Amino acid sequence: MSGPARLSRAAFDDLVAAELPIAMRLGFRLEALEAGRAIARAPYQTDFLRPGGTIAGPILMALADYAMFAATLSLVGEVALAVTTNLNIHFLRKPAPRDVLAEARILKCGKRLAVSEVVLRSEGEDEPIAHVTGTYSIPPSDAARSRG
Repeated sequence: MSGPARLSRAAFDDLVAAELPIAMRLGFRLEALEAGRAIARAPYQTDFLRPGGTIAGPILMALADYAMFAATLSLVGEVALAVTTNLNIHFLRKPAPRDVLAEARILKCGKRLAVSEVVLRSEGEDEPIAHVTGTYSIPPSDAARSRG
């Protein structure tokens, strides 16, 4: 699954600003989008740290979900009502105090479900800090009209 996405980065950003403003408040940014793939960034903030100096798990989960949402919409188009039905995360190592990158790819996309995998890394490091799998539910097309 590669090639052009059914949704542009600008259209995704507009959708997120209108329908998922928490991602904007956290500073999440979409770095790349193509059919079935997305790369997202969480710019480092000291507010993301938990005791022990590590980036909090909820930030990593939210970034992974944001990347999965983008990857899913890259295949199905602008469907704001697509929702997470499952998210599993394995924390592999302590994130460095820097930006976190999430690489999402769709493993399988059907009419109603999209299954994704996300690898999270600290910027500039090769070793993953977390591995995520998740599923998005895609509403039937007649109910999927998200904004109008």
